[in-house]
Amino acid sequence: MTQDELKQAVARAAIDYVVDGEIVGVGTGSTANFFIDELGKIRDRIKGAVASSEATAARLKSHGIPVLDLNEVERMSVYIDGADEIDHGGAMIKGGGGALTREKIVASVADKFICIADESKLVDVLGKFPLPVEVIPMAGKSVARALAALGANPVLRMKDGQPYVTDNGCHILDAASLQIRDPKALEQQINQLAGVVSVGLFARQGAAVCLLGTATGVKTLAF
Repeated sequence: MTQDELKQAVARAAIDYVVDGEIVGVGTGSTANFFIDELGKIRDRIKGAVASSEATAARLKSHGIPVLDLNEVERMSVYIDGADEIDHGGAMIKGGGGALTREKIVASVADKFICIADESKLVDVLGKFPLPVEVIPMAGKSVARALAALGANPVLRMKDGQPYVTDNGCHILDAASLQIRDPKALEQQINQLAGVVSVGLFARQGAAVCLLGTATGVKTLAF
């Protein structure tokens, strides 16, 4: 199976976690896009969705799914999103698509985080994928120095020759060369750096379930 076929398989499996008559939180990225396409097929069964990015909101609307502002929502049963890496305890690195802060906010309101990923994303130790850190632009250099002191090699994310700008008007530092053996502690440590908006470690509130696409079918990992 191709990687896209694995993503389609987990997207279809995630539909079983959508609660009829309720609101679903939806992530950002290629795997989440496959889920949105599947969600469009059952749009009449849900009240609507909360999007974690402008790109996700646009894709949801293209399927006729009502998009709600998170301020209008008290709770959601599930938040469904992909991951750049996930370990065997349900901790994740996210933010490759640049939406880490909004993803973390939307996920915090949901009862459960359902991670959908292909088997290449499951790792023993997080950190091979560079850790995204969203920063206030004026703090880019100071946060980069602090990340370097932690052993990382931080690089400012660029797009078309300019610093990448998030939906929040911020920049992203991609911190490579980390072996993250205590994700919860590192998440808290980086979040406390002045100028950091959010770090792409989802460990303090990790996945409840991971639907993992494999060559032999979708495996369900519960944490």
